[in-house]
Amino acid sequence: MFMIDAHIHADCRPYEDFEQMAVAGIESAVTLAHDPLPMSASAVVLDHFHHMLKNDRKRATENGVELYVALGVHPRSICPDVEVVLERLPALLQEEKVVALGEVGLETTSPEEQEIFKKQLQIAEDLKKKVVVHTPRTNKWEVTQKTLYIIEESINPKLVQLDHVDHSIIDLTREFGGQMGLTVQPLKVTPSEAVELLTEYGCDGFSLDSDMSSSPSDPLSVPKTVHQLKLGGFSDKDIKLVSKKNAARFYGI
Repeated sequence: MFMIDAHIHADCRPYEDFEQMAVAGIESAVTLAHDPLPMSASAVVLDHFHHMLKNDRKRATENGVELYVALGVHPRSICPDVEVVLERLPALLQEEKVVALGEVGLETTSPEEQEIFKKQLQIAEDLKKKVVVHTPRTNKWEVTQKTLYIIEESINPKLVQLDHVDHSIIDLTREFGGQMGLTVQPLKVTPSEAVELLTEYGCDGFSLDSDMSSSPSDPLSVPKTVHQLKLGGFSDKDIKLVSKKNAARFYGI
């Protein structure tokens, strides 16, 4: 069964991870902009974008994984001259293989974070571009509540994937109208916990991802979760929904 890993950070991973992913059945993945180093100036953020578009795509393709890209200013990547990045962003979002704006959102709900988040949602709304929205580890429920309020005020939720959803915020997110990213990663959600959540809420509206990065990660967390879903008696139809079709439909890939 072929799969899509709907949210990774390819720049943090070694060349060999992509071979492992391809061997395990992952045919495509989406790599998102984030904060791989101190984003001290717009030039650093833009260099990060260009590295994703050129170097990371090449490394993945050489190993048989079709890598798509999402570009945006992560809440931990807001540099002093961030407006330079925002001015360049609409054109960059038209680049080949760029399927979304992301990863954006709130980390602390500071006024600056909220302003930059709203501006990027406006860009996505204007371009009718899909957007991937971050939810943090700390104060997750409170920050997600504020995040959803801003989404409701700013953009059609059908354009949004809200990521890193878990049991702590599912009561907030299940009715928001967009897609939910279920991140299976050490220190976040285990494959068994993902199966429990999908057993309770179904597979419609969810996509699996590893969010593999410099944090503790497993490049095979999507295939491992699919294996657990098979053992749990999920139908092939539901497994394909959560491991491929929902992500393919959302990103248009």
